[in-house]
Order: sequence, then structure tokens, then C-alpha cells
Amino acid sequence: MIFEETALKGAYIIHPEKLEDDRGFFARVWCENEFEAHGLSTSMVQSNLSFNHNKGTLRGMHFQIFPYEEVKLVRCTLGVIYDVIIDLRNDSPTFMKWTGVELSADNHRMLYVPEGFAHGYQTLADRSEVFYQVSQFYTPNSESGVRWNDSAFNIEWPETAVRTISEKDQKWPDYRGEKPDNQ
Repeated sequence: MIFEETALKGAYIIHPEKLEDDRGFFARVWCENEFEAHGLSTSMVQSNLSFNHNKGTLRGMHFQIFPYEEVKLVRCTLGVIYDVIIDLRNDSPTFMKWTGVELSADNHRMLYVPEGFAHGYQTLADRSEVFYQVSQFYTPNSESGVRWNDSAFNIEWPETAVRTISEKDQKWPDYRGEKPDNQ
């Protein structure tokens, strides 16, 4: 695997190294030793699958608050998404900065999202599916988020028309610049 650190400290795009022949290719997409060698969490306790019918569907921006902050490892297994993360760690040099990366079934890339980041994505194709592993169990009372179009972040989404978004994701309050945990 090739680990490419993004502009946000601790967040990585992970490219599988393909071994190709006339049958196709083989590649590892998880290796505890390689993640540990890069100082990344290897404790994944839950896997999630999200299927989206239509292009322009937006999910996010989600995170869990202390003490249930989670690492995510995200991969698009069908279709194409624009995956976005926001650094919400007060002590980080990239606090309140965001980055986005295209993940698709064709490019096989993954996004490693550290604790303390909000995460969401927009589908760029109909019938897009996202598989992700997380380091904490889903804890409904610790669920939180920031609005996808909050002016505190000015995220540049590729699809100007958000066709589908949940009521909950539309109603996250304005971000006030504080670390979203109870520490």
C-alpha cells in the first residue's frame, strides 16, 4: 500500500499496490503492520456499508464526540464519491481546514480519517456504495455533526445540486469554532 498524507495532518489517501496479470489484479487494502508503521490506528471494531441510489446524494458531516471519537477507513466499492473531511482538532495546525478526494470503484483508493475529524461525502454517480471501517462502536448519544454548507468551512462540493440529503444533516447548527467534545 502507498500512504499519501493529505494537507490535513494525520489524514491519508491510501493507494493499493496492484499485482496485475492477465486475470486482473490482487492488492492488499488492510495490513495491521503497515498501518502501525505509519502511526495509524489499527483498532477497527465495526464495518459499515452505505448504498446511495442517486447522483448528488450528500451524507455528512458526521463525527462522534469524546469519549467515542472514531477513526474511519473509507472506500467506494461501487460508483464514485467525493469524500470530504474537516479537521476539528483545536490543537491542530490544520484546525477548521477541509480536504476532499474522489474515491471510486475504479481507482480503489481509501481515505484514512483520524479521530477529531468530521466526515461526509457526495455521490458523483447513481448507484454508489461506500464501505468503511470504524474504530469505535456507533454510540447514538455521542453522534454529532456540522452542516455540509456551513460558511465556517466553505467546502467546495463538485455537484452544485444536492439532490438528496437527510433532514438531520440539513439541520446541524452553525459551527462555533470549539472542539466538539466534552473534554
